[in-house]
Amino acid sequence: MSIAAHSPSMVPGLRRNMVTVCAMTATVMQALDTTIANVALPYMQGTLSASQDQINWVLTSYIVAAAIMTAPVGWIANRFGRKRIFIICSAGFTLASVLCGLAQDISQMVLFRLLQGVFGAALVPLSQAVMLDSYALHERAKAMSIWGMGVMMGPIMGPSLGAWLTETYSWHWVFFVNLPFGAITVLGLIIFMDETKQDLNLRFDWFGFGALAVAIGSLQLALDRGEQLGWLESNEIIAEFIICGIGFYYFFAHSFTTSKPFIQFELFKDKNFVGGCVFMTVMGLVLYSTMALSSPYLQNVIGYPIITAGVLLASRGCGTFVAMMLVGRMMRFIEARTLIISGLALTAASLFVMTGWTDQTGSSEIVVVSIVQGFGFGLVFVPLSTVAFLTLPHHLRTDGTSMLTLLRNVASSIGISIVIAQLTEGSRRIYATLSEHINPFNHALQMPDVAGMINLNTDSGRAMADKIVAAQAQIIAFAHDYQLVMVFILTSIPLAIMIGSTKATLRSQSQASSDHAAVME
Repeated sequence: MSIAAHSPSMVPGLRRNMVTVCAMTATVMQALDTTIANVALPYMQGTLSASQDQINWVLTSYIVAAAIMTAPVGWIANRFGRKRIFIICSAGFTLASVLCGLAQDISQMVLFRLLQGVFGAALVPLSQAVMLDSYALHERAKAMSIWGMGVMMGPIMGPSLGAWLTETYSWHWVFFVNLPFGAITVLGLIIFMDETKQDLNLRFDWFGFGALAVAIGSLQLALDRGEQLGWLESNEIIAEFIICGIGFYYFFAHSFTTSKPFIQFELFKDKNFVGGCVFMTVMGLVLYSTMALSSPYLQNVIGYPIITAGVLLASRGCGTFVAMMLVGRMMRFIEARTLIISGLALTAASLFVMTGWTDQTGSSEIVVVSIVQGFGFGLVFVPLSTVAFLTLPHHLRTDGTSMLTLLRNVASSIGISIVIAQLTEGSRRIYATLSEHINPFNHALQMPDVAGMINLNTDSGRAMADKIVAAQAQIIAFAHDYQLVMVFILTSIPLAIMIGSTKATLRSQSQASSDHAAVME
């Protein structure tokens, strides 16, 4: 019997289309909130009378809550039914968003952001599971293209939309914007989605979940606050890393010795799913780390206003959008691993060009490179999402989607922390190196044209020299970060050998579906 026979899929029509719309609105809503609030933090800080450390908890609370609650999504959906949980989480996320917009002080904001993270954790994995179940196997690539647009476009467009809403209206609308998406999602799910079978015999592994929650929560706290506190120079960060290690130790020790572990390790017996996990981790590291670098570069180095920078970066979303429209059809004729390698190569090439960017880089070059980079992301994301579930049994699908989401989120936190730490330390180190050459004995500084502008004997001359050196140090530090990400991508390309042939599988399933339809007629 074919795999498709075990995978219920909706008949194309209004019902499936509406479920697809609901899954997309839920995905966009949650994906936007991973980045949309960042640009509004300075405005919130004044309104809520919060310190710099307190306002950062607006981001940290959401990230930590979402990371912890992503892990049990599979169990919760299997135990209580996917439709019921999807509706509750969509409604809860929408309500929490409205409450965030109405918050009067920092305590309320952090509490409501925690609620947002708790309810929002399930939206992406559940929407992906719904999309996978709504389409037959030979249509999976198309389904993942549609779903991937929401996942990829949300983080890319978030800063631009957040800047526009904050500048045009107020920071409150960064949260209120979720209300129409949430209303559409909840109503659509109630009317059009079918409930899945509940497994009332499932028992929750409290010890396994507790150990994993402590480990992931501690890791996220350390990664999010490490830059502010000086990493291993801070006793708090050291303690969080130690707690994280202990949590993971007890989780794995318990999971390998209990009959019903919290995470179904049966997932990792599927070679294609393991390959999908590897490249989803790569995508999490690369996508979010380059986003964390690009916006500060355009604003702080080149000097674009935040809205202009957002418009320029939106071109990356255009490249992703085009790639995802094409890649679903391309997978019928081209192996998934070939598309993944091509996408990673394009992304690495774009990063290589970015290592040569300066404060004089033109907007046309930024747009072209961003489009190429976005196109590369699109070529990778859809095939890996399709491959991961190509041969995975249906009963493991929701657990699989939550695992992929968890890996992507943790990888993105690690990637952002690495590149920001490297940028900060690199700028400091390069500034010190360059400053050694700013002295009266430097022949270049003694040239008449240069000496006329930079006179080290005057305060203004020394200030100008300091400003130039700081700017150059920052440019070089950004180049080193882009180079680091590029090298990481290049070293991950050989791992594509983990992915088996997909073209033959998709074709055979397409033929099986056609034969089944002919028999039914």
